Amino acid sequence: MSSKILLLEDDLLLCETIADLLEDDGYEVKQCKNGQEVLDLTYKERFDLYLLDINVPIINGLDLLRELRNSNDKTSTIFLTSHKEKEMLSLGFQNGADDYIKKPFDSHELLLRIKAVLKRYQGDENECFGVLCNDKKRKRIHFNKKELDLSQKEYLLLALLMKNANEVVTKEMIVDELWNTNEDVSDGAIRVYINRLKNFLEDGMIENIRGVGYRLVLQP
Repeated sequence: MSSKILLLEDDLLLCETIADLLEDDGYEVKQCKNGQEVLDLTYKERFDLYLLDINVPIINGLDLLRELRNSNDKTSTIFLTSHKEKEMLSLGFQNGADDYIKKPFDSHELLLRIKAVLKRYQGDENECFGVLCNDKKRKRIHFNKKELDLSQKEYLLLALLMKNANEVVTKEMIVDELWNTNEDVSDGAIRVYINRLKNFLEDGMIENIRGVGYRLVLQP
């Protein structure tokens, strides 16, 4: 299965050129032209790599990555930038970037940097719990050998339940895993994500422990 890359670039011609280059090299690419589109898309889909321009509308690349990292999104990230100031590049790494490449860049160099960043995470092994397997490198979960189409928070929640299979996962544990400490989270918000996971799994696999939390029931 090819790696999925989210590309943020507001220069539409350059965006198409980069997307064509990546797709020719076997990657699946989704294109965005502003930071808000990225946030909306990462809520719905999971990616193996973010390729982000810095100077883009609505939310710039630096603020965008900081917001993603604050929401516990650890997806590998490379900045595409025309900035040469050391302070700007330093801020990019402080916000959670894995690498950067300066514009204009050589196509071969871009592909090499992408492969290098993705390769760093290939050492992680899959963790399987009964019929569920967590591919930690790609941040994908398979149920009965079929990949589930999970959002970022759905993945984090199911991974937490799997890690604590057949044990109670409290609401406090879920809030700590899925949200920032500054965010005010209701029981209803947690139920929404639990109900979405129930739709992916078999009846009875996720039990409600009234007033406490939830339990994922898995056979050894």
